[in-house]
Amino acid sequence: MLKQEQQLKLQQKLSPAQIQVIRMLELPTLEFEERVMQELEENPVLEEGADVEENTLDTYENDNEQEERNELDNEDFNLDDYISDDEVPEYRLHANNASKDDKQDDIPFSSGMTFHEHLISQLGLQNLNQQDYKIAEFIIGNIDEDGYLRRTVEAITDDLAFQAGLDIHESDVQRLVEVVQDFDPAGVCARDLRECLLLQLKRKEHKDDTVELAIRIVTEFFEEFSRKHYDKIQLRLDVSEEDFRKAIDEIIHLNPKPGSAWAGNLYERHMTSVIPDFIVENNNGELSLSLNNAHMPELRINKEYSDLLQEYSTNKANRTKEMKDAVTFVKQKIDSARWFIDAVKQRNDTLLRTMTAILEFQKDFFVEGDETYLKPMILKDIADRTGFDISTISRVSNSKYVQTEFGVFPLKFFFSESMVNEAGEEISTREIKKILQEAVAQENKKKPLTDDQLKEVLKVQGYIIARRTVAKYREQLNIPVARLRKEI
Repeated sequence: MLKQEQQLKLQQKLSPAQIQVIRMLELPTLEFEERVMQELEENPVLEEGADVEENTLDTYENDNEQEERNELDNEDFNLDDYISDDEVPEYRLHANNASKDDKQDDIPFSSGMTFHEHLISQLGLQNLNQQDYKIAEFIIGNIDEDGYLRRTVEAITDDLAFQAGLDIHESDVQRLVEVVQDFDPAGVCARDLRECLLLQLKRKEHKDDTVELAIRIVTEFFEEFSRKHYDKIQLRLDVSEEDFRKAIDEIIHLNPKPGSAWAGNLYERHMTSVIPDFIVENNNGELSLSLNNAHMPELRINKEYSDLLQEYSTNKANRTKEMKDAVTFVKQKIDSARWFIDAVKQRNDTLLRTMTAILEFQKDFFVEGDETYLKPMILKDIADRTGFDISTISRVSNSKYVQTEFGVFPLKFFFSESMVNEAGEEISTREIKKILQEAVAQENKKKPLTDDQLKEVLKVQGYIIARRTVAKYREQLNIPVARLRKEI
């Protein structure tokens, strides 16, 4: 039996402009400029220049409103509706703003021979047949920038069989791994740190008693060595403290990342290049903020295409199918260009409003440049001031930088948690971390401070916090536990 019924549904739909804004918001300045130039190349309707009146476009749209207007064009767009708090990393919600998972973009600069080219050049000096050369070349291609071979011999053997059609045994690959391990720099092509250190020690020209003892420590007691259980190792080896100290000193002066030894003028290196997204200037205590868009052109709709739509809308008598198809294509391109221009404007507005709120909140720092002037500030503080959602503030803060007279800072630098000290004053956790860093830097390395002792150091200065909180801040500062900081 057929019957009719009414249903009320709520749906969220993303218009092209909305999608553009979400994608653009996270782009740093350089990538955003590239995105704009890409759009200029792909869309013939979009061009550089100040915006012009769009009456012709409005005329065309009004004339075709019933058949072609996209209903989403008139929907109100709130960016926060399309960004979930679930997408914000936990550390951003609490402003512990130095996550090890944060993406860091390095712009490589190459000059001369690269690390892998250096290894290949040594391969040419070996007396290898064609097959062995191909295997060794494949092995070198799997060595990472630190100089390690992270893949197993079995996996490489399978890859060579599948990709190069080589019918070889794992022993063939292992033999050529050992050939490459004799290349410079010493320690290259190791599978792990232990093997890397051993390769360097065995390469020593003068293998005296100290080197032999160092080899024995790495070979037999590597786990204890990595945990700095020096007393236990010395007792097991039954050697004098002086001889043991010399052996340990020999080991710790080895290079744990042999690939990095070739970062210099003749070999590849990585340099971090930061282009600020904002510029803050201080004019006698008056702060001014601007977007760093010196290389960003103004965008507008090409007048010739808008004139074409005007002609089409007024010449209804002579409309052919070919003309209608052409105008439909132009209309689509014009819509795309308008969406893009609107998205750029909304992106810039969101960035400026967010940075303005940060500037006002941390004004004392921007005037004085003293880190101690930074106030406790979390994402919610800026969200409340701007009216944006926390997740929007997170996206703006991600990979964005501001240039000041005191240097260039990531926006994450200005966020930190707060706590109350003994006097009842609200202070930034940044101050506590600074005290921890100074205490560890000045400690006796033979008897490094434990978390309980660091807790007492903070207590003396008026900061009463739990030991587990001390441990949390220590880990955020990438400071190892006391046992691993111990030196002999």
